[in-house]
Amino acid sequence: MSEDITIYDIAKDLGVSPTTVSRALNDHPAVNANTKKRIYDRAGQLGYRFNVFASSLRSKRTNNVGVIVPRLNSSFQSSVLAGMEKVANEAGLNLIISQSLESFEKEIANVKTMYKSRVDGLLVSLAEKTTSYDHFKPFLDKKIPVLFFDRVASGLGCTGVVIDNTQAGYDATAHLLAQGCTRIAHVLGNPAVNVYADRLKGYRYALMDQGIAFDPELVLHSAFTEEAIDAIVDWVMQRNPKVTGLFVSNDSAAASCIRILKKRGLRIPQDIAVVGFNNEIISRLIEPNLTTTNYPGFEMGEVAMRNLVNHLDGQSDGLLQKTNMITLRSELIIRESSLRHPG
Repeated sequence: MSEDITIYDIAKDLGVSPTTVSRALNDHPAVNANTKKRIYDRAGQLGYRFNVFASSLRSKRTNNVGVIVPRLNSSFQSSVLAGMEKVANEAGLNLIISQSLESFEKEIANVKTMYKSRVDGLLVSLAEKTTSYDHFKPFLDKKIPVLFFDRVASGLGCTGVVIDNTQAGYDATAHLLAQGCTRIAHVLGNPAVNVYADRLKGYRYALMDQGIAFDPELVLHSAFTEEAIDAIVDWVMQRNPKVTGLFVSNDSAAASCIRILKKRGLRIPQDIAVVGFNNEIISRLIEPNLTTTNYPGFEMGEVAMRNLVNHLDGQSDGLLQKTNMITLRSELIIRESSLRHPG
């Protein structure tokens, strides 16, 4: 057929009222199950397409939620998205997903697109290069909920879902110290991003507690790209006195460092103990297996989406814009890459 099928066509075909068809297609409890099934089946046979746009104008809800992540090719972000999708699916919501590619300008464009698409809410993990939050103002002015996860904005009054990155950084460094490492290099991303700033803070606190002076020369900022890995290893091996412990805020980069260090004749962990972050699959595939922090990505996605759903359903009493942080539990998983003193 060249023309779209309407509820009036279905009603005429089945000998019921258009109101009954409309209610059935919207799963209204006033329509009995048998009638609903007849209408669903016939609508499918006739090729009926539900008019989402018209429905959203009536309900003032699109049932779409925007999600902006720094990169889609991240196992951590994939895990977060899986958790979000699970909760969204249960709530009858659709996800519109975009990536900023760590660009502030791209993030601004993504936010504008989400706003024009009339999403019911927005979930964001900030780009590394984000320097201000003015682009979220249209959402906040319209009281459209915005929730941040992992990389969070400060000063907006929005909820953020995080782990205690300071404690995680502390635990990783304290473990290396307990294994006899006294010169520990820390490789991290942009320190302007909350997760890296907090892990660096934890690293410094652990050194302080053991009476070891903080040496800024042992801190390297890296983009964690493939090209950067050789540079990280070169930098580590050029330190004098030599580095005996390496704490990298990324499992893939840490695993690549182990591979290259071994090629250059160093023993892991005897010559240099290595700790990563995120508990990615690579941490269990590299030899020796990588000590890392378990970052609960799936749970983070579930918690973030559930809080947004509760707000949209009116169950949060407006608290989404008032609560500061939801902190999830993480833990250090100790494996052979750092274990110099078993037991």
